[in-house]
Amino acid sequence: MGFSYNDISSNSMGLKARLTSWQVCGGMRNFTTTVPGKYGVADFGADFDYREINVACNIYPKHSFSALVNTLDDLSTWLDPMQGLKELIFDDVPDRYFMARLNDKVDCERLIRSAGSFNLKFFCPDPFAYAVTDEVFSIDSEGSHTITRLTGNVESNPIYRLEGVITASANNYISLLTNGLEMKIVNAALSTGEVLVIDTDKMTAYVEDENGISLRNALPYLEEIDFPKLNVGDNNLGITSSNAVFTGLEIKARSRWR
Repeated sequence: MGFSYNDISSNSMGLKARLTSWQVCGGMRNFTTTVPGKYGVADFGADFDYREINVACNIYPKHSFSALVNTLDDLSTWLDPMQGLKELIFDDVPDRYFMARLNDKVDCERLIRSAGSFNLKFFCPDPFAYAVTDEVFSIDSEGSHTITRLTGNVESNPIYRLEGVITASANNYISLLTNGLEMKIVNAALSTGEVLVIDTDKMTAYVEDENGISLRNALPYLEEIDFPKLNVGDNNLGITSSNAVFTGLEIKARSRWR
C-alpha cells in the first residue's frame, strides 16, 4: 500500500507505506454541563473533532548512508507542513481524499546502514474525507426536482452556481428551496454571463464572470444567511422566480465520509 500527498506518490519517493489503523470517524467533542442535584451531566449533543492518521513507512535500502540522508532530505521537502494542508489519498481507498499536513516530528530509525523506518502522523483539521470525483447536479428548469447523492455516508455542504438575470428590486427574486430550507436571492444584480456562487461550507456568496473572476460580494443578496445541506440519498429541490429569469443551476455536492 502507498499514498499520494500533494499529487506525489510515496512510491515515487522511494517509500513503502502502510496504514497502522483506520479510524471509523474522527475524535468526538461532547457538549455537557454539570447540573447541581443531578447525577452525571446534562447532555447537549456532540460533533466531530479533528482527525489524526498514522502511516508506517520504510525506505528501500540505498547504496550508502549519504544516499539515505538525501532521500530523507527530499521527503522533508515533499512533506513540509509549513506549506499548509494538501490532499492526502491512500491507494487502498482511492475514491476519497483528506486535507492534511504533518503534525509531529519524524525520527528515522536505521534498520541497516542504508535503510530506515519511521512513522508519519498526519493532522486533518477537517475530519471528513471528500470524494475525488464529486457528484455534480445540473438543473435547467424551475419547479420541483429530486437530486440523489450516492457517494459518501454523511450530509454535505454543497456549492451552488446559479445563472440567470435579476435586477435590483425587492419584488424580484429567485428562490432555491433545498429539503425545506430556502435561500432567496432578492434585491440582487445578476446579468447574463455572470454566475452567483453560494459556498455553504465557507458560508459565503459572490458573483463571478464567465471567466471565473470574482466580481463582487453577494451575501447581501441572500434574504436569510441560512445554508442548506445535502443528505445521502434523495434531496428535494424547488426553484421559483418572480420578475427574474432563471437560466440554470449547478450543484456540486462535496460528497464526503465521516
